[in-house]
Amino acid sequence: MLNKGLRDEESIRIENTLRTLHALIFVPKFWNAEDTSLIDEQLKSFGLSLQRTIEIPEDELIILLQRCHLDWNQQEQFADILVGLSQESQFNFLGKALAIYQYIQKESKVFSFGINTKIASAKAKKQ
Repeated sequence: MLNKGLRDEESIRIENTLRTLHALIFVPKFWNAEDTSLIDEQLKSFGLSLQRTIEIPEDELIILLQRCHLDWNQQEQFADILVGLSQESQFNFLGKALAIYQYIQKESKVFSFGINTKIASAKAKKQ
C-alpha cells in the first residue's frame, strides 16, 4: 500500500497523464503515425499502447487500471478517453469503456446517474 505522500504524487501523475490524453484525443485528428505515437507515449505510464489496448481483454484492462492505482474518477476519465478514441472509425474501444463504466457502477457501491448515462450511451453506440 502506498503511503499518503506517494499516493498524492501518483494521483497527480495519473491526472496529468489523463489530461494530456484528453487533449490529444478530443482535438479532431486524422490519426497519422505522429498522433498515435503521442498517444502511445502517454499510455506507456499505464503499461499500455494503442495496440495493447486493442488486444487486452476487458477484465485484464480493469485489473491493470487498478494496479496503476487509478481511483474511480480516474477510471471513468480513462473510459471517457476510450470513448473519444472510438469516435473515429480507426478505433473501437466502446466495449472496453462500457466494461469500465459497469465495473465502476457496480464496485464503487455508489449509484451515479452520470455513469449510468455513459453506460446507456456506450451501449447505444456499440449497436
